[in-house]
Amino acid sequence: MRWSRRLPSEPSSVTIIKDPSGRYFASFVVEVEDKPWPELDVEETDTGIDLGLSSYAVLRGRKIASPKFFRRQERKLRRAQRALSRKQKGSNNRRKARQAVARVHARIADRRRDFIEQETTRIVRESQAVYVEDLNVKGMATRRGRLGKSVHDQSLGTFVRTLEAKCERYGRAFVTVDRWFPSTQLCCNPRCGRLTGPKGREQLHIRTWTCRKCGSRHDRDENAEANIRAAGRKRAAVMRREAERRNACGELVRPRTPGQRSSKQEPTRSPTSARGGAGGNHPRSRG
Repeated sequence: MRWSRRLPSEPSSVTIIKDPSGRYFASFVVEVEDKPWPELDVEETDTGIDLGLSSYAVLRGRKIASPKFFRRQERKLRRAQRALSRKQKGSNNRRKARQAVARVHARIADRRRDFIEQETTRIVRESQAVYVEDLNVKGMATRRGRLGKSVHDQSLGTFVRTLEAKCERYGRAFVTVDRWFPSTQLCCNPRCGRLTGPKGREQLHIRTWTCRKCGSRHDRDENAEANIRAAGRKRAAVMRREAERRNACGELVRPRTPGQRSSKQEPTRSPTSARGGAGGNHPRSRG
């Protein structure tokens, strides 16, 4: 057995797993305490993340190129699947051909998983706060057109879930922005903020555009990242205020206006009601 690194603690159990490609894995269950990383300056290190297809992700100051793992292995996978279809069902050659197809799928999945782990770790290490759009990945893949295969190849849902888990583990802020927020159409110039950008799928080919109101020229992805970052900061500020207003039961408490006193209102009772008769706020009973 070859160890890539030492286990952080004594394992409580181990499970042997065999995948469809014929590989064996040992899964250990260990107990690890979460240790938050040192805090960074939020104003200098927070970043918005614009996920897409032409570029995998656009962050503050850098872009992550799209790896396209499935597209690169698609020709090899096609040959393996054709060889599998020619084999007789139930034969030993068909079993070998089926494992060959599984090995290609496993290679694609391993490279994609390793890519996501490395990039999310780097983002969490360099950023104190991360703002991401709440994308409907399933809806993006099922729309009419040829984008479904490319959307699934990006594995954007796994990327966001992994990033959220690491932010929670290492003490980073993770904020999601509404999926209907027009990050691409909105001009990121603070003096403008008009909706003059490209709209709809018909204008996906427009990568740079000029605002008709202020004349600023924007890169489509960089402009979206700046808008997501600004919206994420506002959302984070709202979440902090709501957290400060929560009481011990977890309910929101209405903020008190300046000069307001806390008073307790009780139903008034007349002397008649005190002696046993009807009065005050209680209606008189009729016999």
